[in-house]
Amino acid sequence: MEEERIYSLEEQELDEEETIRPARIDEYIGQQDAKENIRVFIEAAKMRDEPLDHVLLYGPPGLGKTTLAYIIANELGTNLRTASGPSIEKPGDLAAILSSLEPGDVLFIDEIHRMPRYIEEILYPAMEDFTLDLMIGNEGNSKSIKINLPPFTLVGATTRAGDLSAPLRDRFGIITKLQYYTEEELEEIIHRTSRVLNMPICEEAAIELAHRSRGTPRIANRIFKRVRDFASVDQEEEISLNVTKKALERLKIDEVGLDDTDHQFLLAIIEKFDGGPVGIESIASSIGEEVTTIEDVIEPYLLQMGYLKRTARGRVVTSKAYELLKIEYQNGLFE
Repeated sequence: MEEERIYSLEEQELDEEETIRPARIDEYIGQQDAKENIRVFIEAAKMRDEPLDHVLLYGPPGLGKTTLAYIIANELGTNLRTASGPSIEKPGDLAAILSSLEPGDVLFIDEIHRMPRYIEEILYPAMEDFTLDLMIGNEGNSKSIKINLPPFTLVGATTRAGDLSAPLRDRFGIITKLQYYTEEELEEIIHRTSRVLNMPICEEAAIELAHRSRGTPRIANRIFKRVRDFASVDQEEEISLNVTKKALERLKIDEVGLDDTDHQFLLAIIEKFDGGPVGIESIASSIGEEVTTIEDVIEPYLLQMGYLKRTARGRVVTSKAYELLKIEYQNGLFE
């Protein structure tokens, strides 16, 4: 179910997406404050000939955390090594990654909040002192060895900064929250993608796509590529507003950017739980989604737009959502 959504949590690393990804900070659209601060920190580190302080990037999926990691490495003129928190299961996994680093490298760990706590403890001296402390040998016959590491910059990305342990969070010198994009910024991104992929788009169509991309560049680019498919099959040389609206209707993306799964989520709370409050586990069971998918993909935009509230007793659908779904609103205790 989830893998078919245009708003999927997983990002397919295709050659085309790598082409779309900006390589330099001047090409990066949006996140103005974060971008300018990172530019200053990079320049200062280069002037002092020191590694950049470790960077933590957090915010909802699809806002450009991975792209910023690539840009940081490019601006520093170093290599980028990538890893994922869930894939680092044993101390040896982390040791292999760290021992392969060259001086000045940028190590990007996505979903860093999903790294086991006992792995975090190995990371602390690596981040602070560029050393790796390991226990080798069997129980009762083990000994500690220390390995010196080259200076490096860790860039961690997470959708859940609150799930990071305080000791790990405190070791990041630069902590940056990424915000949802404005429609004007998304329109600029869509025009850039149009140029990169050599598929013209009219201004009205770009505005329509930006409006329905729920503040997220990844979604804007994915929708653009799907609309491009419809235009190509219709033998259109430019993405028109008519083709765009037809494609969005076929994709079941409504006027405010909600898709069929979002509608199912809201309708489940309304029809099965009287609008809430209801616990997240009950909702997940009723619509066949994982709790983490709901929390990381579905809910953030619904909360941002005011269609959903979190209360001490659970999730509550707001009157604004009833209006969107054209359902008569029954005023409740939690509204």
